[in-house]
Amino acid sequence: MSPPIFIILLSSLATGTIITMTSYHWLMAWVGLEMNTLAIIPIIMTMHNPRATEAATKYFLTQASASAMILFSSTINAWQTGTWDITNLSSEPAHILLTIALAMKLGLAPMHFWLPEVLQGSTMTTALVISTWQKLAPMALIYLNINNLSTAVLILLGLLSSIIGGWGGLNQTQTRKIMAFSSIAHLGWMITVSSIMTNIMIMNLMIYLIMTTALFYSLILSKSKTIQDTTTAWTLSPTLTTMMMILLLSLGGLPPLTGFMPKWLILEELIIQNLIPTATTLAVSTLLSLFFYLRLAYTTTLTLSPNTIQTKFKWRFKLKFTTFFMMPLSTISILLLPLTPLMLL
Repeated sequence: MSPPIFIILLSSLATGTIITMTSYHWLMAWVGLEMNTLAIIPIIMTMHNPRATEAATKYFLTQASASAMILFSSTINAWQTGTWDITNLSSEPAHILLTIALAMKLGLAPMHFWLPEVLQGSTMTTALVISTWQKLAPMALIYLNINNLSTAVLILLGLLSSIIGGWGGLNQTQTRKIMAFSSIAHLGWMITVSSIMTNIMIMNLMIYLIMTTALFYSLILSKSKTIQDTTTAWTLSPTLTTMMMILLLSLGGLPPLTGFMPKWLILEELIIQNLIPTATTLAVSTLLSLFFYLRLAYTTTLTLSPNTIQTKFKWRFKLKFTTFFMMPLSTISILLLPLTPLMLL
């Protein structure tokens, strides 16, 4: 893909998300979502192989269906109430359609089946964009409509996503699919707390974006597409593999690291609201996610095969533009826990 076309697609991608996040009219929000979807399709297909074409087709069909449902729900609301204001969604059928559509957009369970397949068919950089930037517009719509959406349905979707996100990642060997199920599990935590305390949801989203970006950069730099690739990543850079291990533990939510902060605050808020079964289910489902994070950390850093490895060693560490982002991102992803009181102000 030529640089001018790539810049146009990236700017359209950014513009679509910003239009959706800043609009007060449902039609403009829909236009932003459509711009966003149409810009990412050619980026997914840059590999020019059948797997990328399949991923782009699945992504297009899912996102187009979700966008149509959002337009349908806003039309029903405008028909019954006479307003196109995003924050004034008072029709019950419109609530149901919007919840289903946003769950499809985000990849929440049980509408999550497209996300692992699309990420597996994309490049690592495109998978990073789908896992991070593409979540902003639907999360903004959830934030704007949180007073109108059903709390019970959102908590149910969040619980399902956290369980399936942990369960689905157990038998995966591809790092992109593992990151897809990790995304589903993290979004489950965000959706569960969204109707109770929105500032914790936004903080969780920010921390998720930072940690996921840092780990994806580590996987891109070490060229680790499978778990087997991570076993020889130490030949490339021992420092990078050590950082990957700590980032994985942070994503799992272990206490001294940044990833523990959102889980701690969400569980605390659920207990304050007397949702003890919900908090218990979320805490137990995290153990499933922690298993595959620990497995990745084990193969990356904690093992060294005593026999001759049949895979090709990665001897040279090439300096890339992404390496300049690694230091601040990794630091924030690991050492942000002491700033918890400051972030909650």
